[in-house]
Amino acid sequence: MTRHLTFEGPYNFRDLGGYPVADGRAVRWGLLYRSSSLGRLTSAADLERFRTLDIGTVIDLRYPWEIARRGRMPELDGVAYHNLSIEHRPYDQAEIDPELDPWRYLADRFAEVAEDGVAEIRTALELIAGAERPVVFHCAAGKDRTGLIAALVLTLLGVGEDDVAADFALTELVTARLVADWHTANPGRALRWPAFGRAPEEVIRLALADLTAAHGSVHGYVTDRVGVDGALIDRLRERLLTA
Repeated sequence: MTRHLTFEGPYNFRDLGGYPVADGRAVRWGLLYRSSSLGRLTSAADLERFRTLDIGTVIDLRYPWEIARRGRMPELDGVAYHNLSIEHRPYDQAEIDPELDPWRYLADRFAEVAEDGVAEIRTALELIAGAERPVVFHCAAGKDRTGLIAALVLTLLGVGEDDVAADFALTELVTARLVADWHTANPGRALRWPAFGRAPEEVIRLALADLTAAHGSVHGYVTDRVGVDGALIDRLRERLLTA
């Protein structure tokens, strides 16, 4: 099976299948995808490739103003589009102080999203668990907001932290593309933060450790803070894990 799917416009489009869980099962291929912005899904070839995946639900994690500025995916018959802006405190990664610990700083932003975006996170989990066809979720780069949702879902499925962290870090393969796109979108502006576009394992490990420290476990965060019950987690596992 192929983890990385190639499109002309969107990048960082990946299948979350194949990861093993503790009971011997694995995440099923072809049911859950993560991506950068699908506002880039504009060419005929990309649209045809997208249709072959039979995706029925798209979850856009960006702010409405990002969508207005950069565009949303085209309306397609049979594809339900949901905008769930899980981040409530915008910040400019290009302007992060280079003197700060970059991974601790990003993990602290993840903690803010986990605290502020509980309603949107709950809806995203409900949509994934209740979908009858494959689902894709995305933000702008498919890195941080997308990475947090991927980490939560994989952890709830029983995927080990090493695999969760490794999946997060696959975005490092497109860091150069993220930096190039930023320069294209911001001509004449200096990129102040040297770690822009990076996604090392340490960031998501810190974020998961923070949730565990505050709630006992990621499962505790999802049930106690997000308000997801055990029945929904069971539906996630039934839908997304091999028999």
